[in-house]
Amino acid sequence: MKSRISSLCAVAALAAVSLQAQAVDSIKVGMMTESTGPNAEAGIYQINGAKMALEEVNNAGGVLGRPLELRIEDNQSTNPGSVLTVSKLTSGGDMTALIGSVRSTQIQAVSPIVLKVGLPMVVGGTDYRLTHAGNPWIFRARPNDGYSAKVIADYGVNTLKLKKWAIVHSTDAFGNGGKDNLIETLKGMGVTPVTVQGFTSNSQDFTPIVLAIKQSGADVVSTYIANSTDVGIFAKQLRQLGVNVAWVGSPSISTDTAMKLAGDALYGTFSIADFAVESSPEAQAYATKYKARYKLEPDLYSSWAYDAVKILALAIKNANSTKPVDVKKAIHNIKDYKGVEGTYTFDQNGDGLHGYNIVKNEKGNIVFVKHIDFTPK
Repeated sequence: MKSRISSLCAVAALAAVSLQAQAVDSIKVGMMTESTGPNAEAGIYQINGAKMALEEVNNAGGVLGRPLELRIEDNQSTNPGSVLTVSKLTSGGDMTALIGSVRSTQIQAVSPIVLKVGLPMVVGGTDYRLTHAGNPWIFRARPNDGYSAKVIADYGVNTLKLKKWAIVHSTDAFGNGGKDNLIETLKGMGVTPVTVQGFTSNSQDFTPIVLAIKQSGADVVSTYIANSTDVGIFAKQLRQLGVNVAWVGSPSISTDTAMKLAGDALYGTFSIADFAVESSPEAQAYATKYKARYKLEPDLYSSWAYDAVKILALAIKNANSTKPVDVKKAIHNIKDYKGVEGTYTFDQNGDGLHGYNIVKNEKGNIVFVKHIDFTPK
């Protein structure tokens, strides 16, 4: 009898331990990041922002009484690596959601897998088509390039009063999409670019492009360059060859990496920026925390990832569920959420932000100029 009672007690104890383990079982989010390869510095910043948000969520009690867990996989800064990474993250069937990268071409590569497995993925790629290609699982924690083209053109034409545009772009999904949107937007304002120059990412010699700009008589250069390292090289060669016209570009020209590489070659340039320290109290608070923790200046690579984690935590909480389909619905229902990148109101396509900041490089310091928003009513 005693033996039977002991066995029952042991079974009960094991059951209690099992229930306790289930009660604290983490909610798993997979994150694809560029930890190695040519974009490794951006990947490190992305991890910094995501981990800071993760700790804040878990220090506040987690989500639905459970800790949030971030599983990070390196895509080696390549499209094939991205496919392998997302396949690995989703193979166990235990993920609630995913976080992508800032590279639009990488998001395009993994989109079919995301659609097949049915997991919400929050991305930082800005190519307009990412959220307009029929994949309902893709959400964006940055503004898309449809908005960036409008803001660049508006500021360059209407504020700076410049009409002779040279457009330089990387020939990937981001660069081609941005270039196409900018040409179309300028056309609507009665402006035709005097030259459009494309290049392959990770180039080392921009001399032919710079000479084409010089010969075109352009009074403004606008860039859609995916990699910050390319920005740094292009900026130096542009100035060394005597092209000192105005420059209004995509967010990559105001990243910490680009400014370190280019130095004074980027002084006086204007950039659209989804993240700008002075744009909101939330951005200012984030910048203070980030600098205190990492001894680095925050930029878009860290800020959007921070917001991505917070958005997923909020969606899981609002859904009161970890089922991917419930989380997807809850993200769509997020309205007026004040993140560090801006105020999120998700539309039917999965875009949360609908405008950009204009910032200026004042001798190595990024200064907020104004915010231009196109939030749908």
